Amino acid sequence: MAIEFTKYHGLGNDFILIDNRSSSEPIVTPEQAIKLCDRHFGIGADGVIFALPGENGTDYTMRIFNSDGSEPEMCGNGIRCLAGFLADLEGESRNKDSYRIHTLGGVMTPQLLSNGQVKVDMGLPRLLASEIPTILAPAQEKVISQPLEVAGQTWEVTCVNMGNPHCITFVEDVSTIELESIGPKFEHHPAFPQRINTEFIQVVRRDYLKMRVWERGAGITLACGTGACASLVAGVLTGKCDRTATIELPGGPLQIEWSEVDQRVYMTGPAERVFTGKL
Repeated sequence: MAIEFTKYHGLGNDFILIDNRSSSEPIVTPEQAIKLCDRHFGIGADGVIFALPGENGTDYTMRIFNSDGSEPEMCGNGIRCLAGFLADLEGESRNKDSYRIHTLGGVMTPQLLSNGQVKVDMGLPRLLASEIPTILAPAQEKVISQPLEVAGQTWEVTCVNMGNPHCITFVEDVSTIELESIGPKFEHHPAFPQRINTEFIQVVRRDYLKMRVWERGAGITLACGTGACASLVAGVLTGKCDRTATIELPGGPLQIEWSEVDQRVYMTGPAERVFTGKL
């Protein structure tokens, strides 16, 4: 069976988008996704995203397989790309600028803006240790500025779940972090029973942060939307940044706001179509 796809990226975090609206289960297996994501022998991507029929009153459902075949709860850059992909699929029949999308991490609402950017209501951050999940604190307590020993070094970490789990640590200079070696040690640390995404954050100003990320199941990526959201929340919780800031990632900037009004986190950034093809 021929399968059409579209390649998208959000600040270099790239995905293969597949129209899966005719089935409630992904039409590509995790093993096939691994091959498709291979940058030498496949299309090349950080993950494969499926646009499935909506559930529980939502417009669509999002599923994603990482480049290692694992399935995360959701993906911030990916959901912006999905919004652009859905607009392409609907074409002239599209009658609204926002979608309610069911994900394993909850319902997300991306909105297509007139300037080509996509703004996503990422929902409420979850902060309890049981919600991350992590054993760094008792289940009903928050993990803020807690010590964590990784690779013989003690790091001060804050944990936030933005639909998927994140461990954030603030450093003097993100360029000095040996991400390829330290990232896997964080991801597979026994303190995180479901593994973890890890963000290393440099505070340039209270409204401007630099970030590098090791993503669970994907490794080093050029951007991570949920990670940027989690990092801003962590910065606010630790008193290091304002509630609205630019997060500079290797692939470019995201605008993140943790609203004082409704306590929800909002992410604004690009989603760009690269090319289409057929498997």
